[in-house]
Amino acid sequence: MMDGIVLYAVALIVGLCVGSFLNVIIYRLPLQLQASWQRDSRDFLGLEPATEEPKSRFNIAFPASHCPKCQKPLKAWHNIPMISYLFLRGKCNQCAAPISLQYPLVELAAGLIFAFVAIAYGLTATGGFVLLFSLLLLTLTGIDFKTQLLPDILTYPLLWLGLLVNTQSLFTDLQSAVIGAAAGYLSLWSVYWLFKLVTGKEGMGHGDFKLLAALGAWLGWQMLPLIIILSSLVGALIGVTMMIALGRDKQLPMAFGPYLAIAGWIAFFWGEQIVSAYLAYLG
Repeated sequence: MMDGIVLYAVALIVGLCVGSFLNVIIYRLPLQLQASWQRDSRDFLGLEPATEEPKSRFNIAFPASHCPKCQKPLKAWHNIPMISYLFLRGKCNQCAAPISLQYPLVELAAGLIFAFVAIAYGLTATGGFVLLFSLLLLTLTGIDFKTQLLPDILTYPLLWLGLLVNTQSLFTDLQSAVIGAAAGYLSLWSVYWLFKLVTGKEGMGHGDFKLLAALGAWLGWQMLPLIIILSSLVGALIGVTMMIALGRDKQLPMAFGPYLAIAGWIAFFWGEQIVSAYLAYLG
């Protein structure tokens, strides 16, 4: 019993630290991609390279952690997950600029994910795959919520990894995974074009197609209807909460990726129970 408690405690602490690294990816990866797209666009158009802004030189490792507002480097203790945010009272120690609540929330979510997966799977290879699946979803959620972007550099590995692990029927059989990937992509692709033909507007981004395809590859086509229904419910709940609590304008576009990711994670762990309970209710 004591060994189990120690394992879960260690998993939680490691998860908090990994969550701190995920925050770096969530903040810096979109800046890297934007700088790369700008360079590629200028090269394609035959324009002279632009003088790079400091943010365009960002990568995951460089520069060292610093305040986005005043650019002052952070001290080592400022990077302690959760604790530093509480100690600093959510403000930069140098310029008193507010620190986004995203940072402690992502750290806490990663910590809880590590502990939950450790409880559910222990120290197993399967648990490692589940952990990677969960952390990729968490990272995509943070990026899409912040920038309305689902980078291919994350969605494609999630998709291919789902197909690879299911060559061994780890979470579903390979046929269901392949059909799930194709059906996940084509379902939202069809909705996108139908909405665009009717309204002349784009209702969602292409990254949403790839994310649902990835979820289909991990869970199989059978879970896609549940994921879509759950994502709508999660989106409605979060959207209404944000409008009431934060006064968010309902006309502003909202990223759909976080709702797909949350719904996919719920379906991964409890999808069969939810479907069984619903069928029992109908019966």
